Amino acid sequence: MKFDLIIRGGRVATATDVMTCEIGIADGRIMAMAEKLDTGTAQIIDAGGRWITPGGVDAHCHLDQPSTDGSRAADDFFTGTRSAIAGGTTTVIPFAFQFRGSSLDAAVTDYHERASGKALTDYSFHLIVTDPTTDVIQREMPAMIRNGYPSFKMYMTYNSMKLNDRQILEVLAAARENQGMAMIHAENSDCISWLTDQLENAGKIEPRYHAASRPGPVEREATHRAVTLSELVDVPILIVHVSSKEAVEEIRRAQGRGLRIYAETCPQYLFLTESDLDQPDFEGAKCVCSPPPRDKANQQVIWDGLCNGAFQVFSSDHAPTRFDDPEGKKLKGEKASFRWIPNGIPGIETRLPLLFSEGVLKGRIDIHTFVSLTATNPAKIYGLHPRKGSIAIGSDADLVIWDDEREVTISNDMLHHNVDYTPYEGMAIRGWPDTVISRGEVVFADDTVTANKGRGIFVPGSLPTAAVPSKRF
Repeated sequence: MKFDLIIRGGRVATATDVMTCEIGIADGRIMAMAEKLDTGTAQIIDAGGRWITPGGVDAHCHLDQPSTDGSRAADDFFTGTRSAIAGGTTTVIPFAFQFRGSSLDAAVTDYHERASGKALTDYSFHLIVTDPTTDVIQREMPAMIRNGYPSFKMYMTYNSMKLNDRQILEVLAAARENQGMAMIHAENSDCISWLTDQLENAGKIEPRYHAASRPGPVEREATHRAVTLSELVDVPILIVHVSSKEAVEEIRRAQGRGLRIYAETCPQYLFLTESDLDQPDFEGAKCVCSPPPRDKANQQVIWDGLCNGAFQVFSSDHAPTRFDDPEGKKLKGEKASFRWIPNGIPGIETRLPLLFSEGVLKGRIDIHTFVSLTATNPAKIYGLHPRKGSIAIGSDADLVIWDDEREVTISNDMLHHNVDYTPYEGMAIRGWPDTVISRGEVVFADDTVTANKGRGIFVPGSLPTAAVPSKRF
């Protein structure tokens, strides 16, 4: 067999195994794995005993996503995927946004236009459903699921996007009938609105009060309600960006009852706290996201959830708005109430290094859990496996070779996104991607992104087996 590229001398890690073997790559796919492969004319990369993991699958990120509040995403598909590659992510799944009064088809068409000719990584799409009309439920959703868009996100908060319980049930029923994967942002909108009014009436408008307007019980109630709706329809759901011990308790309780409830968390809930929102000169706005970061004790609960199986997915929730920008965090000025600060923080490039350093190298999680959370599980849950998320014969040759001895102090200057800050500025970690390979092509090496603009391709999702209902009822 002739190979284009052979990687040798590495410790190959999958979600279940570690192997010392050579990887033979041809036509962008993994074609052979053996103790020794014939070199022939193949390019050789010596991994030097380092870890080799599957390219990351970031299943929750926002790139060039239109907004309803007047803010603008700083990263398009070029700068966002450039940053992803530099952090070891080779596949991204951002969101095609349905505006109310418009169709899912229009959202997908618009998003393909935004991605085409720009993306460096491969990509797939989730759909954000904000207007579940009869036509959307009965015609568009089944067609979208069949045509490679099997996952849908619903919001229980934000006035321009939230669905009521009846609407959520309609979408869940369509997901069950057509084997789609439903994702839910679980926060109680009325509680947030009431708390926000109370805080503003008391003159408490600084960024730090964003956390006070969204305490743990707000997330707990919505998570419990999402689980209840899922149980009623008997359909799996995935709760996105889980932040609090209260929500984790609801998820574990549901999983313990045999319900197919999946959960995702993000770096901000491991490495930031609500005190990061309490900074002078509006600096706290940099860490405003929803749900907000909690406290140190809560961070341990999230770590425990990564270890004990409560979480299946670890995503960035990369939401790139610039800080010093009238279309970013300062949309309404520095004196405006926290309610007007655009939500979200950047993190598409730092997601994998943070978890590798503080999880794997510090012994909090093993390498198999790391691979599962960051690549294999999201690929399976959203219908991209086995093409993505695994190191196996026939899979795309998406690989990361790690330098686990490299010490890095994170600074925004070293990152490749188009955001003017990182919330992890000054954090010292160990371990960073040394070489990143996407479909057999070296796209990052020597701290340089070498991928050509537009090389990324759309990867349609197949029907995810994770979305099959339990049929217990």
